[in-house]
Amino acid sequence: MTAEGLNASTGMHTPDYSKLREYLIATVTQDIGAVNLTPEKRKQAIQEHLAEVLVRTKLILSDSIRNRLLQDTLDEITGYGPLQVLLDDPEITEIMVNGPRKVYVEKNGRLERTKVVFEDNPHILKIIDRIVLPLGRHIDSDSPMVDARLPDGSRVNAVVPPCAVDGASVTIRKFRKEKLSMGQLIEFNSLTQGMADFLRACVLGRLNIIISGGTGSGKTTFLNVLSSFIPEEERIVTIEDAAELQLQQDHVVRLETKLADVEGRGVVSIRELVRNSLRMRPDRIIIGECRGGEALDMLQAMNTGHDGSLTTIHANSPRDALSRLETLVLMAGMDLPIKIVRQQISSAVDVIVQMSRMRDGTRKLTAITEVAGMEGDVVVLSDIFKFHQTGLDAEGKILGQVKPTGIRPLFGPRLEASGFKLGAEIFGATAADILAARTVTTRQRR
Repeated sequence: MTAEGLNASTGMHTPDYSKLREYLIATVTQDIGAVNLTPEKRKQAIQEHLAEVLVRTKLILSDSIRNRLLQDTLDEITGYGPLQVLLDDPEITEIMVNGPRKVYVEKNGRLERTKVVFEDNPHILKIIDRIVLPLGRHIDSDSPMVDARLPDGSRVNAVVPPCAVDGASVTIRKFRKEKLSMGQLIEFNSLTQGMADFLRACVLGRLNIIISGGTGSGKTTFLNVLSSFIPEEERIVTIEDAAELQLQQDHVVRLETKLADVEGRGVVSIRELVRNSLRMRPDRIIIGECRGGEALDMLQAMNTGHDGSLTTIHANSPRDALSRLETLVLMAGMDLPIKIVRQQISSAVDVIVQMSRMRDGTRKLTAITEVAGMEGDVVVLSDIFKFHQTGLDAEGKILGQVKPTGIRPLFGPRLEASGFKLGAEIFGATAADILAARTVTTRQRR
């Protein structure tokens, strides 16, 4: 091992650098591994011991190489290896590993390739195991795909060979440490105060709401924001593949699916959890994402007294969301006529909130749509609010805003019965319209 090899401009990836790092890992792990310390004190002890061991090697290293070596080694022992520096960057929202030498991130809505690399494919597998094993999950050539989460709530998907042809693939949707509020979304021009008041009334009025959107459009984030309106005294049951919802209420029961063991037994699906949740006396049922036959059970729950339920679905428009929901219901294996399925949907779902990821990388609420019943065999949709694009700015950012369409929802009396009388201005009525309506009302009284 030579110090010169480590001081080269590419020294971070030379064999000498890797050997020294592995030596430090092995030495420190052996010396401190058996010591019973809290996580904070253990990390501090490892940092101090690393510095001592490196001094004993008597290698002359530049400050930059030395600090990077200590940090890389610490990340390998206490964190998630090369991914840790990306996980610690607050501006990065998503991490994508396409193999040992190809690591991309989403930053400020844009994809970019990083300089982060892994030693080889086994190095990636080691980090994946570090993520999934504490959760009781496993991944190998027989079970080459897994969903998991990090302790902070970040969502992880991993695929390994033989399904991942070019090496193990990891995708991490980072969890936002600061919870977004409706007030912040208003500041970001994602919606107006009137829309926020309308959605608050919908949640408190126990309307069933589906949040629709494509991958990375912000569905889960907005679900968290909407759930903040649920009263503290209500009992909430959340159901997810990998638990990531962060509800602010105290009375919350979090349920998570379970994969089969190595013998193929013990699997617990979302559908089974939905059925079981009905026996748990829930006031609200929140399904993180509806993607299979559980859609039928969810609709039946909505139609049998479990109002105020929330879920998300992958779709690019409110109409597509209904088509997707029809498909998911049919996946339940029940031979139901399509008209019956549509009747179930139209009577169960009240509102569809559409989220979209725009071409410039921004995420916007692009529609709030009422499911207004049936006309023949067709489910009727009415846009209450809709996004109108007005152009692009000098930096290519999309300009526009969500505006009311002027249509008042048919469920308005339900909201009023719950104590919410929304003003006509929320739905796009002008001051002249309101004055004219008041004049008509006065004449009728006379």
